[in-house]
Amino acid sequence: MIRALYSAASGMTAQQMNVDNIAHNLANANTAGFKMRRAQFQDLLYQSMVQPGSAAGQSTVVPTGLQVGLGTRTSSNEIIFTQGNFAATDNPLDVVIQGRGFFQVRRSTGDLAYMRAGSFHMDKEGNMVTSDGDPLEPAITIPADAQNVTIAPDGTVSYTQAGQTAAQQAGQIQIAGFPNPAGLNSIGRNLYLPTDASGEPTLANPGGQEGLGSLLQGYTEQSNVSIVEEFINLIVAQRAYEANSKVVKAADDMYQQVNNITR
Repeated sequence: MIRALYSAASGMTAQQMNVDNIAHNLANANTAGFKMRRAQFQDLLYQSMVQPGSAAGQSTVVPTGLQVGLGTRTSSNEIIFTQGNFAATDNPLDVVIQGRGFFQVRRSTGDLAYMRAGSFHMDKEGNMVTSDGDPLEPAITIPADAQNVTIAPDGTVSYTQAGQTAAQQAGQIQIAGFPNPAGLNSIGRNLYLPTDASGEPTLANPGGQEGLGSLLQGYTEQSNVSIVEEFINLIVAQRAYEANSKVVKAADDMYQQVNNITR
């Protein structure tokens, strides 16, 4: 019975983490560029009372054995990088990546970070920056008197000026790809940092032969969280938590009966 208490308690702890993960997904259902996380679980150690395959006789072996599991734990919550829906905006500096890839920005600390949210703005010097003021890398500078800013699918940023008909190039947006995007480290503010699990980034122009996506101007990528799916997961997690709590109560009742045997 002591095993039942601890196993059920581990199940309750795992489902609590599951609900925390669901709450985080739902809280970011309207966060541009957000990618949902999926909680994953694994069983704990087993106490082997009879080892499967052990000798049962001179010429026979135990076919199944007797092993008692000791519960579960949360092993990871993987980032799911499926494409979110596109929402049209009136900002010519809003851009989405159609397919694989990340925008590369230079943080105030000097290191590089990566993001999917393509809501950009201009700072006082005309640089394309994020909502936190982090500039794109490589830098894109647009003059203050620029008109008709255009971002091509291959990342070429061009503009026209008053009294001129020929377009001028402001720069080239490059995007990065990772061998294992799920291994990126989330640091908040829609930013990711590379890790040994994600691998090193590969930079290329959008829509190139490296398998990275192309750009689409005037749109933002919405969160890929499915509200219906998250509510279903929430119901399942609640029922699993309830079932484990009933196991705790049943084990406690059995202990109470044992304590009352001599009375």
